[in-house]
Amino acid sequence: MGTRNRRLGAVVALGWMLSFAMSANAAPDSDTPSRWAPVVAKNAKLTRISDRFEFTEGPAADAAGNVYFTDQPNNKIWKYGTDGNLSIFMKEAGRANGLYFDAKRNLIAAADAHGQLWSIAPDGQVHVVLDHMEDHQMNGPNDLWIAPNGGIYFTDPYYQRDYWLRQSKDQPGEDVYYLGPETDKPIKVVDDMIKPNGIIGTPDGKTLYVSDFGGEKTWRYTIGADGRLSGKQLFTPMRSDGMTLDDQGNVYLTGDGVTIFNRDGKRIGHIPIDEEWTGNVTFAGSDHRTLFITASHSVFTLPMAVAGAPSVVMQGAADTEDRSTSPASSDTVE
Repeated sequence: MGTRNRRLGAVVALGWMLSFAMSANAAPDSDTPSRWAPVVAKNAKLTRISDRFEFTEGPAADAAGNVYFTDQPNNKIWKYGTDGNLSIFMKEAGRANGLYFDAKRNLIAAADAHGQLWSIAPDGQVHVVLDHMEDHQMNGPNDLWIAPNGGIYFTDPYYQRDYWLRQSKDQPGEDVYYLGPETDKPIKVVDDMIKPNGIIGTPDGKTLYVSDFGGEKTWRYTIGADGRLSGKQLFTPMRSDGMTLDDQGNVYLTGDGVTIFNRDGKRIGHIPIDEEWTGNVTFAGSDHRTLFITASHSVFTLPMAVAGAPSVVMQGAADTEDRSTSPASSDTVE
């Protein structure tokens, strides 16, 4: 081989090696959602449903798969139906943040305008479930999960709101509470976090995940027969604003998009979201295989290869007829 040919061969070989190295280290194709995580459906597309909101939070699906979510700064609860229609469910929503359905189809809301938990009936009627602890107002119930027995676990951090007159927290700590199904007095079940936030439990009622947003960690606990927690374990050194589970036991955390971990705490995927902050996530749709994501000004949907973990409203619903909207709040948005 002549000198010129040897040089040409070396250049070609070097180019091939550089190309191989670059392809081996390339990031996953951001335009191909199925590459983000094995739980995303093949040929799925991330869809921005709307960007008309100020800050979205608290998505919760009913038994039929309709999803309700909050726009807390605007004091509204919205509904995104399985038919694709977007409408206002409640206009004066107590500055609701986290939402979750109970077995009787009531929408339980962390209404932090006055540090309360609300139960919103299918017709829009409101019952205050909780508004104090030991003669003091709650700091600001943030997120919640309802156990199979009907007990409510909720986080109570302190985030100063511009619509509050008070300027300091009412409770001595920022803690996690459990409100049993037969009582109106909550018990404190976690008191060693800086600022608890996202919370979710397993369908069998045996395990609870809680994120310490201030401590930048997510923890796992064993739930006892009396609702108290034990066996605290570090699940992952990542904080989360909101969270959900799928039917395989994978845990979905939010903040910078949606990060997915298996039940052992191993990261298995990440869903990038084109918004400043991803607040929360749940499974919705008639087959509960649509990931519904609340993120800053927007809400998104993403078809999944897995279904959401069964919730109490799914387990306890006698039927799956559509939840009716309050007569005072029936504004449909095209």
